[in-house]
Amino acid sequence: MTDVAARPNQPTMGTAVDIERARAVAEVQAAVVVAQQCPRDLQAALAAMRELTAVRAMADRAFFAYARAGSSITGPTIHLARELARVWGNVQYGIEELRRDDAAQVSEMRAWAWDVQTNTRSSSIFIVPHARDTKQGRKAIVDLRDVYENNANQGARRVREAIFSVLPAWFVEEAKDRCTATLRDGGGQTLAQQVAEIVENYETRLGISIDRIEAALERKSSSWTVHDVSSLRVKGGGIARGELVADEEFPKLRRTSAAEITGQPAASSSATSNEGAKSATTDEARARQAAAEASWEQPA
Repeated sequence: MTDVAARPNQPTMGTAVDIERARAVAEVQAAVVVAQQCPRDLQAALAAMRELTAVRAMADRAFFAYARAGSSITGPTIHLARELARVWGNVQYGIEELRRDDAAQVSEMRAWAWDVQTNTRSSSIFIVPHARDTKQGRKAIVDLRDVYENNANQGARRVREAIFSVLPAWFVEEAKDRCTATLRDGGGQTLAQQVAEIVENYETRLGISIDRIEAALERKSSSWTVHDVSSLRVKGGGIARGELVADEEFPKLRRTSAAEITGQPAASSSATSNEGAKSATTDEARARQAAAEASWEQPA
């Protein structure tokens, strides 16, 4: 066993912690000095925001949309928050996993945002259960990658709110209004034309019928909003790239049988076979049936 004292150049645990603490303090001090020496240009930030929100690709990712009780719930995304923090300038943000308890199946995390120039800071500590809510109830998450992705997803929501809390409200509201205007313009297309284009792309390129889309959004296509269309556009791209699973985003519909509608029990297999035998009353019909059955039994 090698003696630690024989390696004087290797820092001990306490020394390593002190070094990390000193590094963090120096990093904060440097950020404050840089912010004071290079303060943000308000007019340049406004111009950058207005140019950014006029881009269709940015507007598509500016809002989330999901169905709840037949209505559409929308709001600004973490993508919009990050871009606004970037163009506003002198804003830092992040998320940290403080503690993970696999026995209790929870993670303790912290999300924060800091306007270095005005020294405005927002921080929150929260608990993330290692579970996911589904339509079949809450399901535990065990896989390490799933835990990481769940923590990152929950953390992104808190970071988004932290960023928006340190940015001026008027700056955020103007950005949201301009993104909505960009979506509504649709590159010169009306909302109805955008809906028709989305439905065609989903059906022809992804093999997802409009029935499945309407079921996922919980309303007919005639009631879709520009935020719904932009969300579908982003999801469609994710499915095409293999980042999202089509059946998870738009579950296949379960067909209701006639017996379920009328409340009558389904015919038994023996009764069905008897009816089939009665219908095949001629030799020609029996021959066609035998040939069909033979073809079904051929290997693929």
